Amino acid sequence: MKFLRLFFIIFLIVSPNQIKADDENLKNKITKNLRCLICQGQSVYDSDSEFANSLKIVINKKLNEGLSEQDIYDYFEDKYGEWILYDPLFNKNTYFLWILPLFMFLIGGLIIFKKLIKKYK
Repeated sequence: MKFLRLFFIIFLIVSPNQIKADDENLKNKITKNLRCLICQGQSVYDSDSEFANSLKIVINKKLNEGLSEQDIYDYFEDKYGEWILYDPLFNKNTYFLWILPLFMFLIGGLIIFKKLIKKYK
């Protein structure tokens, strides 16, 4: 009986602090993945503009309402467009964005390969 009572006391002490830390980590993760529309080169996490501060408040509110990370991203994407996301989805509007680095890598590899073949012939 004493063991059970001790377990509940420890659970009540540790649990709220852990939940608060998890919420803070999730909030930081979300704000790092959203672009500040005012600063344009910074994430909401890094920015101290009024817009970024208002987004942080909205994120806190949405987390307290129980929305998931993806629900929050969807909310901001619907409201501000896909550009607000630092990690855009792979769709018909972003094919070029995702495929261009692969093409550059392949073309660079082909150029290096041709130069190596020419050098050792």
